[in-house]
Amino acid sequence: MGLTLRELAGKRVHLLGIGGIGVSALARLLLPHGVAVSGCDVRESVLIDALRAEGVTVDIGHDPSHLDRCDVVVYSTAVPKNNPELAAAIERGMPVLHRSELLALLVGARDAVGITGTNGKGTVSAMLTWILESAGMSPGFYIGALCPNLGTNARPGTGRHLVAELDESDGSLVNIHPRRALLNNLELDHLNYYSSLEHAVETLTRFFNGLPEGSTGFFNVDDPGVRKVMERLEGLSMVTFGRNSEADYVYRELLLTDTHSRFAVSKNGPGGRAELGEFDLNVPGAYNIENAAGAIAVACEAGVPVEAMRRALASFQGLVNRYTVLEAGPHRVIKDYMSHPMGMRKVLATAALGNPQRLVAVFKPYRYTMIRYHATNYAEALSSADEVVVTRMWEADEEPIPGVDTLWLVDELRKAGLDVSYVEEMAPIVDHVLARASQRDCVVFFGGNDLFEIAQRLHEKYEEMGDVEGE
Repeated sequence: MGLTLRELAGKRVHLLGIGGIGVSALARLLLPHGVAVSGCDVRESVLIDALRAEGVTVDIGHDPSHLDRCDVVVYSTAVPKNNPELAAAIERGMPVLHRSELLALLVGARDAVGITGTNGKGTVSAMLTWILESAGMSPGFYIGALCPNLGTNARPGTGRHLVAELDESDGSLVNIHPRRALLNNLELDHLNYYSSLEHAVETLTRFFNGLPEGSTGFFNVDDPGVRKVMERLEGLSMVTFGRNSEADYVYRELLLTDTHSRFAVSKNGPGGRAELGEFDLNVPGAYNIENAAGAIAVACEAGVPVEAMRRALASFQGLVNRYTVLEAGPHRVIKDYMSHPMGMRKVLATAALGNPQRLVAVFKPYRYTMIRYHATNYAEALSSADEVVVTRMWEADEEPIPGVDTLWLVDELRKAGLDVSYVEEMAPIVDHVLARASQRDCVVFFGGNDLFEIAQRLHEKYEEMGDVEGE
């Protein structure tokens, strides 16, 4: 539909699923534009409490009567078509926007940078935002996670820049047209939408070819999927980053530990190579150096002083539940939302840098399509763990695939030679892990908030144990 951001001023916009991390971020960005914001969700949450404190009206439950006090309805792909409010809004002929269409209006009003990719887009977005914030540029931001440095997931800011994490999961990012956009990596994910890697490449190609005239694309040239997209782009100014010595921004690792890292960056230009110097990161992992390199490339092209970048990255605290470490004496419990095997492999490699006596991966699989396609990749990604604990999968309302379920995945992992334990319900995981505890465990939980509650309980048990020697 043809609404503009200016036309939304004075209207009442109602967001379905407002308790979600992405939809709540939209609510926060709308408020300064003179929009009355309301929403609904199925349960109370800390996010909803915070939105109410900021002036947003939030109802629990979905009821068509909520539409009586709004002018425009916003939904996301996660909202089913038979949702009573969405169905009623369509029946009444009300203006209805997909989440991406509303974000497009906000992006189009600013000097915006869109960050996307299979993994790391939230971290790159937060790093870049923190760099701009530390440089005194007061950027707006829209991030699908909570960043401790920023204190929230979205803020309008007073500067001209807007940093937006763009979700590629349903292809709707093609509706959004920032002046600058970054692609960090691209592998096959979200098989409920993408039929193949080629489908994902086509979608990202369409997104980049749809950027406004004079736009710039930033690309991790080390990634094969990214290169496939680059090969198909027409007339777009491109800036590359990576380990590859031919990249515009070349990084090299200097120090990798399980708590922090150091790297150096140089810039290739018409006059040769210029050293930007060394950077320290307070978050671990080679993949976070890669993320930082992307943020540096964008910031440098935006004219941010290198010293401001250096200060910001040294104080960057990561994202909530992205390699979040809970210490308990010699034991570590790590929480990470990662569910794609490429990212899981990187997280476990980082955890192994701490040389634990026993490295355990606790994994809650999701979607039949994902485990069928990625069974071999999961086996490879999890192979560095001394034990893999698998709990019952989350189906995400997908239709079952005959012969494919959690036990099938467990069997495939065992065939690959992994030590796999199946603990169907989540609650007994704590006792299972403790029964095999060593003197120095590192237990990595891959899943969502329900599994992270178990991680918290395990951490509490380790604290109660103190430094008692395990089996």
